[in-house]
Amino acid sequence: MTFSIAFVAGVTPTKWTRIWGQRRPETPLAVFRTEMPEQVEVLRDERAAVSLVRLPIDETGLSVIALYNEIPVVVLPKGHDLDVTGDTEPVSIADLADEHLLQDPDDVPAWRDLAIEVADGSRRALPPMRDMDEVMEQVAAGVGIVVVPHSIARLYGRKDVVSRPVAGVPDTQIALAWPTDATTDLVEEFIGIVRGRSSASSRTPAPAAPVPEAEPAASAAGGAAGGKNARPPKPERKPKKTDKAKAAAKAKRAEIAKAKPAVKKSHDAAPGRTRPTRNPKRRLR
Repeated sequence: MTFSIAFVAGVTPTKWTRIWGQRRPETPLAVFRTEMPEQVEVLRDERAAVSLVRLPIDETGLSVIALYNEIPVVVLPKGHDLDVTGDTEPVSIADLADEHLLQDPDDVPAWRDLAIEVADGSRRALPPMRDMDEVMEQVAAGVGIVVVPHSIARLYGRKDVVSRPVAGVPDTQIALAWPTDATTDLVEEFIGIVRGRSSASSRTPAPAAPVPEAEPAASAAGGAAGGKNARPPKPERKPKKTDKAKAAAKAKRAEIAKAKPAVKKSHDAAPGRTRPTRNPKRRLR
C-alpha cells in the first residue's frame, strides 16, 4: 500500500518525504507535481491522499492547514527599465501600471485596479501559452510581465529574465489539504510531520504508568524518613575472635574495681581562704 502526496509547482516537499521514509519505511510514497487547476482535483478523484496547495482553493469537503507564506515578485525581461543591478528594494505595483500583464487581470487584483490598459480598454488578447515555461519565453521576448510567487519565479527562472519583489500585492499561502472524511492514520502521520511533531509525539493518550509498590518502612538503622532516600540497614557484623577475650577482660576490671574500698576525698578549704594555701616548704627569695 502506498501513500500518495501531490504538490503544486513551486513547493519542495523533500524534507517531509525524507522524514516519512525514516518513520514509515513500510509504507512507500507516491509523490507527484500538479499545476494550479488540478491541485484540488487530485483529492476529489482520489489520486492523492493529501495535496500541498497554493491558496485560495475551493475548500468544500476539505480540511486545510496553512503552512507558510510566499512573497510575490514581478518577472521582467533582462534589461527592462526596472532591471536595476543590485537594487533589492521592492517594486511598487504602481510602477507596473503601464505594463502588459501576461495573466488574467483577476489573478492580480492589485495590478488590475491600477492598470492603464484595463482602464482605457486597450488591453490586447494574450498569446497562446501552454505552460509556465512558455510564459517565461514571452517575458524574455519583451511581450509582457508576470507577477508570481517567488518559488515559481525561481523554479522557471532563465538567464534572460529577472525578478524583483513587488510591494502592494499580498503574499500567497502554501497549505496542506485533504478530504475531511478520509482522515486516516497515515494522513494524521503526515500532518504531524509537516507541523514538526517529533516521532515521540502522539495524538493518542500514552498508556498509564504502572503504580509503584509501596516501599517498606525504614528500619531503625535506615532512619525515620523511610522511602527511597532512607539508608538501608547495615549488615550484621560478624563477631571477631578477640571479642570474647575483650569482654572477659572488661568484666574482670569491673570486678576488681568493685572490690576496692571507697576512699573519701577531703574537699574542706581553710576558713576565710579564697586561694590555695602557700606551700610552707617553698624557699623565700
